[in-house]
Amino acid sequence: MASEAQFHVLAVDDSLVDRKLIEKLLKTSSFQVTAVDSGSKALEFLGLQEEEQRNQNPPSVSPNHLPQEMEVNLIITDYSMPGMTGYDLLRKIKESSSLKDIPVVIMSSENIPSRINRCLEEGAEDFFLKPVQLSDVSKLRPHLLRRKADGEEEEKPRRNIRKRKKIEESLTQLLMKDLNNFISIEDIFGELNYEFCHKRWKFGS
Repeated sequence: MASEAQFHVLAVDDSLVDRKLIEKLLKTSSFQVTAVDSGSKALEFLGLQEEEQRNQNPPSVSPNHLPQEMEVNLIITDYSMPGMTGYDLLRKIKESSSLKDIPVVIMSSENIPSRINRCLEEGAEDFFLKPVQLSDVSKLRPHLLRRKADGEEEEKPRRNIRKRKKIEESLTQLLMKDLNNFISIEDIFGELNYEFCHKRWKFGS
């Protein structure tokens, strides 16, 4: 998992001005940022885009933001976008078995309670009203730290299993070593006993 200063956020907004603003706010808060201008490009970056669609629409993110083996720790997306809305993107992410645990935050310039509730019920961690402020961005870190803690809790049983297996392997090696030493001692005593009996028979006869 990424360290606190290296959390990677995928920002999605079709507005260049809003996209640049959220990117600047995130970088000011020490986040690593990838910014794209549509939900389809976000899915492409995340590896969820269908192969056929990917071939028809080559990635148009900047050279520094090409899809790669890079963990995304949080997604922040605008709600109202042409084609795929932020809500549609949220649903696709939550339907993905590999990405459903990534926190998603929705942004919108419209304060519509039914829209906010809809997104929160679908699994969004938070809902920010535009223009997004630095104080809003500061609310992202608890979501990231909570996910990191949850991940570490899930990893504990696996760590315990690996630790137990390592202990069992060490004990097995020790037992095998003791068994080999025991067999060697038995061989030595067997040879000594043979020599003793042989000499006794020789001198006795």
